[in-house]
Amino acid sequence: MEIVSSSSSVRFKLYDRLELQEFQDKYVIKSLESPDKGFSIDRRDGNIESINDETANGSPSKTSTIYGVAGTIRLIAGTYILVITSRKEVGNFLGFPVFRIMSMKFLSCNEALRFSTSQEKRDEAYFMNLLKTVESSPGLYYSYETDITLNLQRRCKLTDGWMAKPIWKQADPRFVWNKNLLDELIECKLDEFIIPLLQGSFGAAQLKLNETTTTITLVSRRCTRRLGTRMWRRGANLEGDAANFIETEQLLELEGFKSSLLQVRGSIPLLWEQIVDLSYKPRLRIINHEETSKVVERHFHDLHQRYGDTMVVDLTDKHGDEGKLSSAYAAEMQKLPNVRYVSFDFHNICGKSNFDNLHILYDQISEDFRSQGYLIIDVEGNILDEQKGIIRSNCIDCLDRTNVTQSFLAQKSLTAQLQRTGVLASNECISMFTEDYGKFRTLWAEQGDELSLEYTGTHALKGDLVRYGRQTLGGIIKDGLSAISRYYLNNFQDGVRQDALDLISGHYTVNRNGPSPFQLNGFESFSYLPVASALLIGGLTLTSLTAQQVGRNAQQYVSTVLWAGVAAGAMAIVKANGRQFCSRPRLCSLL
Repeated sequence: MEIVSSSSSVRFKLYDRLELQEFQDKYVIKSLESPDKGFSIDRRDGNIESINDETANGSPSKTSTIYGVAGTIRLIAGTYILVITSRKEVGNFLGFPVFRIMSMKFLSCNEALRFSTSQEKRDEAYFMNLLKTVESSPGLYYSYETDITLNLQRRCKLTDGWMAKPIWKQADPRFVWNKNLLDELIECKLDEFIIPLLQGSFGAAQLKLNETTTTITLVSRRCTRRLGTRMWRRGANLEGDAANFIETEQLLELEGFKSSLLQVRGSIPLLWEQIVDLSYKPRLRIINHEETSKVVERHFHDLHQRYGDTMVVDLTDKHGDEGKLSSAYAAEMQKLPNVRYVSFDFHNICGKSNFDNLHILYDQISEDFRSQGYLIIDVEGNILDEQKGIIRSNCIDCLDRTNVTQSFLAQKSLTAQLQRTGVLASNECISMFTEDYGKFRTLWAEQGDELSLEYTGTHALKGDLVRYGRQTLGGIIKDGLSAISRYYLNNFQDGVRQDALDLISGHYTVNRNGPSPFQLNGFESFSYLPVASALLIGGLTLTSLTAQQVGRNAQQYVSTVLWAGVAAGAMAIVKANGRQFCSRPRLCSLL
């Protein structure tokens, strides 16, 4: 354990550069700054031991530098250890360096695979393929010197000795992406090697306003309780955990002052689904369940316990399937008298470019928003004011419309904070400073892109509204390409990605003695996209070719009709069985 003294208190620090030694029978991981500190992991059974004199016997076949150990996972035939192979420093969180993971790698300790059955080998191969997907997980951040999962207001309420604890003990488990992977490292008391990873976004910018230099840091923390992809994790589970639930903190630091604004987003916390079926916009379905009201109540009780009074801003459409879901949400909210629910039809009121119309929403909520306030701490560390409540925003995906709205509210709060600290006069606002306002908007737009990549696999839509307050031609083209990419990923990739998330987060536990989760029958055993594409394109191509010869003889006319019928039949089969042609998760149910 490394304890570092600071001016305020003693704090815990992780080893930041490690050496990985690969032997025939084991991996050895040790600190470069303290070579006597480290551990070995057996390549045959995955057992972990602290290093000793015997560990160093022999010469490794390969030695490399790694930057952390993200944890271990046991599959059917072995253990796999996840290591950080490259990183990038992206800024500071309250004075401590923060890094983004650029690459990771699973090291296999699965010699027992040789003695497995053929089915176990096939299952292990599929699980290993899921681990490959995990290696490229986007938006993972960490610090060697502090925990970044806790917001500033919660940190302020902790005892003086808190920062001397191992960083994994400091962390908020809701936001520790690799929580399920840390058990064996914790059991072996390897505190100085245990890195809690945050998935979300992290960005910082320096602004110079009226000769005062300020730093804005934007941190979004993605909750792991209902982790998943856009179409396979909707709504809430029976415990009240909402899909795509994210806490976003905007930190302002200037001349010793610190202030913080928190906002949260999350899927509509009802039981509902939107199963992909090859259509561009699959139908929403509200699941009628006797526990629905309890689910909503549990969700908002948890929010109240953590953040105080809650105000809901629902940005969904008020017609079609979205409208039905929004109405059901509103009906449930009427049963919770302590939560204010505000419905704002973003698409109808703001359209594609009327960003300024968000003032209509702000006029409705401004009094409550101001009374909720924000955290502010003076140069001596005294808390002048706390944030007394939270705004919970949502649209359908809790991405595009939500990000535009949250950035608008963050701008309003930032102006108030800068006025209070004397940086801005009472008649000034952040939007008057063109260059610095551009930096602020870019922070929020990049955050929106990163959160969207994690949930949908593409950049956010409506990014221009955040960056420029209007849509540009380039932005419209980019949104179109993103929409096409989302369609492809949702239908043909996200089932596998969902399985990878369920495996890594512990929502699915590998059971060697249980039945294989991958033995499927029917359409689902096909390679999804090639089958659907071949049926449609083949029929249409042959129809086109024979149609060009129709004028020559009656036989070609018959052939054209025949192939047109085949194409129509193929299209009918694909449409009728759309769900079966899509990539579906195999490990966990939707709820």
